[in-house]
Amino acid sequence: MISRREFMQAVTATAAIYGSSASWSHLAAQQKMTQSDLLNFTPYGNVTLAHLTDIHAQIKPIWFREPSINLGVGDAEGQPPHITGADFLERYGLTAGSPEAYALSSESFVSLARQYGRMGGIDRIATVLKHIRAERADNTLFLDGGDTWHGSYTALQTKGADMVEVMNALKPDAMTGHWEFTLGAERVTELVEELPFAFLGANIFNNEWEEPAFDAYKMYERGGVKIAVIGQAFPYTPIANPRWMIPNWSFGIREEEIIKQVQKVRDAGAELVVLLSHNGFDVDRKMAAQVKGIDVILSGHTHDALPQPLKVGKTLIVATGSNGKFVSRLDLDVRNGALQGYQYRLIPIFSDVIDADPEMTAIVDKVRAPYESELKRVVGRTDSLLYRRGNFNGTVDDLICQALLEERDAEIALSPGFRWGPSLLPGQEITVEDIHNTCAMTYPAVYRNKMTGAFLKEIFEDVADNLFNPDPYYQQGGDMVRVGGLGYTIDPKKQIGQRISNMTLLKDNTPIDPAREYVVAGWASINEATEGPAIWDVIEAYLKRKTPVRVTPNDAVKVVGS
Repeated sequence: MISRREFMQAVTATAAIYGSSASWSHLAAQQKMTQSDLLNFTPYGNVTLAHLTDIHAQIKPIWFREPSINLGVGDAEGQPPHITGADFLERYGLTAGSPEAYALSSESFVSLARQYGRMGGIDRIATVLKHIRAERADNTLFLDGGDTWHGSYTALQTKGADMVEVMNALKPDAMTGHWEFTLGAERVTELVEELPFAFLGANIFNNEWEEPAFDAYKMYERGGVKIAVIGQAFPYTPIANPRWMIPNWSFGIREEEIIKQVQKVRDAGAELVVLLSHNGFDVDRKMAAQVKGIDVILSGHTHDALPQPLKVGKTLIVATGSNGKFVSRLDLDVRNGALQGYQYRLIPIFSDVIDADPEMTAIVDKVRAPYESELKRVVGRTDSLLYRRGNFNGTVDDLICQALLEERDAEIALSPGFRWGPSLLPGQEITVEDIHNTCAMTYPAVYRNKMTGAFLKEIFEDVADNLFNPDPYYQQGGDMVRVGGLGYTIDPKKQIGQRISNMTLLKDNTPIDPAREYVVAGWASINEATEGPAIWDVIEAYLKRKTPVRVTPNDAVKVVGS
């Protein structure tokens, strides 16, 4: 029986006051883009921060649908990034059907995807970075927010080596991490020791010596300004992911440690303090309110993309999205030892508009070449839009759950609330690469266990509290666990133990019996001893029988009270 713990571990910146944010509004009117449109930016100040985060090893152009539901609780309710769809467009003054509406929302996604094309591609990102560096020379810092070495077939096969080679060519100045640690401590240490740039984690300590496991910060000078970059890795890595992979490292939010590091770098002469964070946006919002002296937080983990920084006190929070869809450019005016103002642009990486950098294309081709035939092997086809992102369900995981139910002969299926993984449009073939883009990980075994109805409710309540606890410091990452064969009602505003009700077994429409044991199939258990086939093999077996697949979005989860 998989234990409960094991499963669980499975206000916009105002331009008139402080700065401004460049927009793509002219593109909305003309419905036509050029590379110069996307990169056009009037240089400002004396420091530029370029930010990329949560790329999840997606080095080729992809489709990625933003969430249609992203609920906030407590102080975050109704605040960015917890607004979606038409409300998001209205909040930021974006025109429906425009390029920015396509990039930043789920509205009319399929039709706009066919119109505007794929996004991302590391060779397009290279072009953007070369443009920024050419324009700003030695004034630029490029920072990687982590979740970089994980999330694809080739990253899994090479144990992150492909992504290290690609990112080295991009020449970041520093990075932090999260899913990197699922390669295991030995492999992470090996890769970090070979990096030509800093790997930062102020909140990671070695348990044996009670000392920092990585550098907490690094000092730089850009544009005549002394800049401190402090790294903050994902605080709940040993809870959300297997502790046995990193047994000697402890994590945590460690707010007091960040306060200590901010004071330390200020005492050392830092005129600009940047937190390179993988906390998640709401944690960063709270940290910005409570930790004085941070000028900029480059936020990661929750995959949010916002067209403007959010200002909390004197701190700017930048959210750059995921999967290589965006690069952030933040130009700063730092004078008299303080940040005086800023200009910002969230640069969308439209892969049909931005030229591929030939040097980076050659590197991408090189790292993929040994696996190309397998990557392209067609397994099936979809007649439905397949997407993952959203608080409660996505059709990717609906498909995975159906595969678990049928291939593992289960009554109930569970799929983790992961945020990573691109989308597929109706009519697309499904390749080995596509499957692995949604499930390539180092603990892929599919379990088949018996769980009581009471235990299942405990699991759902715990996951819901991770997501909807009104105190962001208790939100431990991910979206709600996806379910197949079971329905329930959830009230996110209630307390733990009271959010989940009306649990129903769908095959016979009967209430879940707390005392009865149900056959449950799932994957990504953090239990080291988990046995079973790899999730990608289960999905492939299902697709071979069921192609083309048609997935109706799950309506068995009812959300109330929001």
